[in-house]
Amino acid sequence: MLTVKSIPAFNDNYIWLIQNKENHCVVVDPGDATPVFEALEKNNLTLDAILITHHHSDHIGGISELKRRFPTIKVVGPASEPIPGITQPVEDGDQVDIFGERFMVMSVPGHTLGHVVYVGDEKLFCGDTLFSAGCGRLFEGTPAQMFDSLQKIAALPDETEVFCAHEYTASNLSFALVAEQDNPHLQKYRDNVIRLRANGESTLPSTLSLEKLINPFLRCDQPSIKRSVADKAYDDSDLETFAALRRWKDKF
Repeated sequence: MLTVKSIPAFNDNYIWLIQNKENHCVVVDPGDATPVFEALEKNNLTLDAILITHHHSDHIGGISELKRRFPTIKVVGPASEPIPGITQPVEDGDQVDIFGERFMVMSVPGHTLGHVVYVGDEKLFCGDTLFSAGCGRLFEGTPAQMFDSLQKIAALPDETEVFCAHEYTASNLSFALVAEQDNPHLQKYRDNVIRLRANGESTLPSTLSLEKLINPFLRCDQPSIKRSVADKAYDDSDLETFAALRRWKDKF
């Protein structure tokens, strides 16, 4: 089994560090090289590869500096996005080997058109597609694309750990608790999140089983969510429920 540690970056980003027992590691979405260098030095680690989910600067900003330090490093990222420094372009259905564990690449357009996620070892590295109690904004894709992408993720095993790229959980819960006020799982989770953040602890990783209970964007088939957006949706389909929910969250 691989171990995963978080490297905080900027205000609320997480760069995920995947480590094996031989002190080799891979990092996911290094928007800043400096905290990565610090983590490598502090833990006496060797960096073997970089995984990229999408092209936004807070996810790719550290690539060039990391490559200057490690010229032969492998950089894996979406083939259809303009990301300098990629050495292994990947697309939906490809596989990436991480220390003997096979990770599947899934295309998840919505936040950006070429966004990919990496799934393996019961872990999901999902960038800005799925957040705990939320989902990414639609900067490039359509509601239908993001809805389909989230459905693909929701079809993964319930025990899958969710490693998203931002500490947005508390703010997402503020919206989720308005969208589904009577959800007891949400209320319990909020109390846990408040405790974690008060202690300066991360709320991540989450799990898909938890997200299916508390994340409104994964619950668009539920009558409680449909009722919440009834005055904002054009019809009561699951897709339009999602679209109305996302429009509402954008202005929340």
